Amino acid sequence: MNVTQPDERVAIHLDVNGSPEEVFVSPRLTLADALREKLGLTGTKLGCEQGVCGACTVLLDGQPARACLLLAVQASGRSVQTVEGLSQGPSLTRLQQSFQRHHALQCGFCTAGFLMTSSALLQDNAAPQREEIRQAISGNICRCTGYETIIDAVADVGAVAPEDGHREEPGSGDQWADSARAGHEHVDEEVAQ
Repeated sequence: MNVTQPDERVAIHLDVNGSPEEVFVSPRLTLADALREKLGLTGTKLGCEQGVCGACTVLLDGQPARACLLLAVQASGRSVQTVEGLSQGPSLTRLQQSFQRHHALQCGFCTAGFLMTSSALLQDNAAPQREEIRQAISGNICRCTGYETIIDAVADVGAVAPEDGHREEPGSGDQWADSARAGHEHVDEEVAQ
């Protein structure tokens, strides 16, 4: 049996954001640390380091995975997508634009995890209902936004029907979100007067 010593480095091969990478890592190094320290992809954040907060979420072979719980060697030979790989070139994706438009971020620490989780949801379900979005992001924690703006951003991307390009009008049937929007519109009108 060939056993590596704790301080030995092993070569792993990853497809990171569509680019083949060979990285030499300690067998104990997490995927999150390998992405950040070895490849300079710092969009993957380390929050709780226990898989609870979702800030470290990446897509592993297209599925959301907590990079703080995976050893880098476990990802060898697999495809890893980080937030840096969502868009190709300088343009933001529709999802990123929607997060911006809906103010679905504040401090930004959790944003990468929410984007990766939401991206996976939209790949599997192009037009998710608000409850499906809530369920999908339930493993991600945000201490700033209150979640409704995140749900609005994801729902907005899903509201474009692929066959005719029709965008649903606001009024999602979610009484709390609709009420909050109406309250903001009322305040905005008063401020404008």
